[in-house]
This record gives sequence, C-alpha cells and structure tokens, in this order.
Amino acid sequence: MDYKELRLLEMLNQLSLSDAQKSEMLEFFEKRESDLAILNELDTESVERMVHVMPISTVVREDIASQPFDRDELQRGAPNAELGYWCVPRVVD
Repeated sequence: MDYKELRLLEMLNQLSLSDAQKSEMLEFFEKRESDLAILNELDTESVERMVHVMPISTVVREDIASQPFDRDELQRGAPNAELGYWCVPRVVD
C-alpha cells in the first residue's frame, strides 16, 4: 500500500489521520503484505480445503406445523383468564 491508496481509504472512511498516524498505518500494511508473501510461498497442495476448523453437524428437524401447547392447559396457571385471553391488571391510564 502506498500513500495514494491510504489517502483514498482515508476519504472513503471519512477519516482525518495525522502524518504520524499515516506513517504508522503504512508501516502496518507493509508488514501485513510481507506476512502475506510468506504465506503465499507455502505449499498447500496437499491440504484439504475446509470451511470450519472443527467439524460442525447441524441437527435438522422436520418442518411440520403443530400446536405443541393447548391454550386451556396453559391458562389453567393464569390468575385470571377470560374468553381465551389472559386478564392482567391495567398499568397505563
């Protein structure tokens, strides 16, 4: 990355960096580019591609519409229920 590209990133992200911050950012990106160059030199032909490091298994259930609870059974524990609705004290005037 050079100064021109950094300036473009600065404008796109609406930043105002000082000269010291700009030089620090350029140094940071230079180090990352050298790290990337080292990684690109590695032979990864025999490495199997993967999405996750750990194996992930998803338990999928059938998508079947059902009514797991009975309304009357749930309202038995309510302090007050009327016509299928829970009755609660009024809290707003």
